[in-house]
Amino acid sequence: MIEKSGAPRISRLPAPEGPQRALIVAAFVSRVGNGLFNTAAVLYFTLVVHLPAARVGAGLTIAGLVGLVAGIPAGNLADRYGPRTVWLAALAMQAVTMAAFVFIHGWLTFTLIATLDRLAATASGAAGGALVARAGGERPAAFRAKLRTFVNLGVVLGTLGAAFAVSVDTRSAYTVLILANAASFACAGLIALAGVPDYRPLPRPTEHHRVAVLSDRPYVTFVALYGAMGLQYQTVSLLLPIWLSAHTDAPRWTVAAVYAVNSGVCVLLQSRIGSRVETARQGGRAFRLAGLFFLVSCPLMALTADVPAWIAPGLAVLAVVVHSLGEVWESSGGYALGFGLAPDHAQGQYQGLFGVGFDAGQALAPVVLTTAVLGLGHAGWLLLGVFFMALGAAGPPVAAWAERTRRPAHHTADHTADGTQGRPEETPLPDTA
Repeated sequence: MIEKSGAPRISRLPAPEGPQRALIVAAFVSRVGNGLFNTAAVLYFTLVVHLPAARVGAGLTIAGLVGLVAGIPAGNLADRYGPRTVWLAALAMQAVTMAAFVFIHGWLTFTLIATLDRLAATASGAAGGALVARAGGERPAAFRAKLRTFVNLGVVLGTLGAAFAVSVDTRSAYTVLILANAASFACAGLIALAGVPDYRPLPRPTEHHRVAVLSDRPYVTFVALYGAMGLQYQTVSLLLPIWLSAHTDAPRWTVAAVYAVNSGVCVLLQSRIGSRVETARQGGRAFRLAGLFFLVSCPLMALTADVPAWIAPGLAVLAVVVHSLGEVWESSGGYALGFGLAPDHAQGQYQGLFGVGFDAGQALAPVVLTTAVLGLGHAGWLLLGVFFMALGAAGPPVAAWAERTRRPAHHTADHTADGTQGRPEETPLPDTA
């Protein structure tokens, strides 16, 4: 239980063991592979396969949109047959599709393989979310926050490793990256097979149906909020680098610096803050707090165009620190609501919709950010901050609405696999109202 006297330090949380440790190691290994591949993917497709950049973008967009359809069906399969079975199948498919990128020679095969890869990734997210809910026991949101810490660390290490292949810039070097990513999925599957129990499906009420989540209006509303708030991720990874390059005199290394700062803040604080955000009410307040951080960070990013070149890097780093604090609170609130509002017997289905909402937001982010924000300049940045603040302000009322619609029996305990029954007590969060 969380102590009523205040939020626990992360050192007071039990160290991961058994299934949790296996999931953390599996996720870390697969994300090292992701970091290796994602850093150099566009370069491989354009410089080695010789696909035009516009066609690469079109193929990835098609793959991303088609991949969305796998979320709820894969979640239903996880609820019906067990999350580990579906997750392992998705990891195996990702290993195969990733290795197949080595053999592509044209746009059609690239798009087909990319689409299959996205379908597998979406299925993996839905089943993996259900698996986190089962392995997390009474505190799935806290466990998911801890897991995200190691995921971020894995991506950072993979990105650093990819720098070598990019500097070599040969087909062989890129092939090694692709095959290493494929191997990472296979290794993650083997780790999960050895260390994660084959959780049995939980009993489902008679009124349960395959798209029950779509009739849960509070949850659908929350997913829409979370997907829209997800634009903040590409604010740092896409929008700010373009802005620094095109509108400021900041040295080019500033872009690398803001990436490093963003990753560092998230790695250091995700578990500590995530351990304090576990109930729906806490999740709503965390969402509101995140919106206020973004309201401050976005104008700070815009101001980098109005200061001397020697000040711009420091201001950009300050803006990213503030933004990263918002990111940690936003993701922590998302996990608390995403897991806490879902019935235990349908975590797969609910996590499937959760992932679809996030992926849809990420698919729309480049168009929205580059068109609306860059097109309006400073005003666009300010409007973006206000947009995030408004989304965050909607967090507490949506959480309260969702709590009113939950029945006491909405959550059941899995005594045989997940531990004892119970829910964490409320702990205070910074109240910004």
